[in-house]
Amino acid sequence: MANYFEKLIRPVLFRLDAEQAHELGIKALEKGFAKPGSLRPEEARRQKQVFGPIERFGLKFENPLGIAAGFDKNAKVANQLADLGFGFVEVGTVTYMPQSGNPKPRLFRLPNDRALINRLGFNNDGAEAVAKRLLETSRNCVVGVNIGRNKDVDNEQAIENYLQVMDKLHAVADYIAINVSSPNTPNLRDLQSAENLDSLIGHLQKRNQELGKKPLLLKIAPDLQNEEIEEIVDICIAQGVSGIIATNTTISRTGLKTADPERFGMGGLSGAPLASRSNEVISTIYRRSNGKLYIIGVGGVFNAENAFEKIAAGAALVQAYTGFVYSGPSFARKLVSGLADVLARRGFNSLDEAVGSAVRVV
Repeated sequence: MANYFEKLIRPVLFRLDAEQAHELGIKALEKGFAKPGSLRPEEARRQKQVFGPIERFGLKFENPLGIAAGFDKNAKVANQLADLGFGFVEVGTVTYMPQSGNPKPRLFRLPNDRALINRLGFNNDGAEAVAKRLLETSRNCVVGVNIGRNKDVDNEQAIENYLQVMDKLHAVADYIAINVSSPNTPNLRDLQSAENLDSLIGHLQKRNQELGKKPLLLKIAPDLQNEEIEEIVDICIAQGVSGIIATNTTISRTGLKTADPERFGMGGLSGAPLASRSNEVISTIYRRSNGKLYIIGVGGVFNAENAFEKIAAGAALVQAYTGFVYSGPSFARKLVSGLADVLARRGFNSLDEAVGSAVRVV
């Protein structure tokens, strides 16, 4: 399957505009064209034996690999992604009002770097439509909902805007991720400052309690200074946040092999170039929280070793997006199986035993 995709399907898709190819992929999943065969019973048993029970912030996960927000923005293919082998799906980013996002073209591939640049700008159908879709879906995996601010709402009104989207989506989300770290909505990252973030999380957590408490997570940028990350960790612990998603895309273009990457314009970079910084952020969070915060590691996950590095740095779960785009339908099954091999080969009796193992020995 992997060679078939890489030799035949990917070259065709990569001749299309990147966003067109993405939309075609969503439609293919909706129609069931990418449906794999069932996981062999012996392989399923082996993975459960190696991983152990995976329980995070009160939820049970089939395996530790999720699809990051941004792929299934409108909650159209959560079950199909689970069928491909993902243990959980994070839909969105969803805003209260529907919005079309930034002008096209706004999604670009950098094959020499195994990376993407996007400036999509939270294009989505809006909270009401996504909530209705999730309500009508009999889901076969954990589904988190990533929420964000509408572009035409300034930061002074951001809290009310986030509360509005939470009100619409709380009932249909297994967990809620607060996105204050996309570089593609003007001034959104200013909400990561200590004062702004403390107020925002405080209001959202209060509403979360009123609606019936669900896990609340925060997604942060990789471009923060370590001191800023430590401040954010302290706020999250004080406010009872369940975990941090590390990290979103980066605005940095340092060290890329692609000639003149600035020609693509503004936007967030994802993929292999982000891996190292993402791991550093994960380790910083793990150390500062003494392992008390669940971390979802994302950024440059292309294979089992990449996933293990994030787990060893402190991630309790991992997510991928760009690796899936480059690797195709067999990506999740292959990575999860490979991760079970890595854990067994390194002598870990469970996934939990591996979490933070590289940090703890320092």
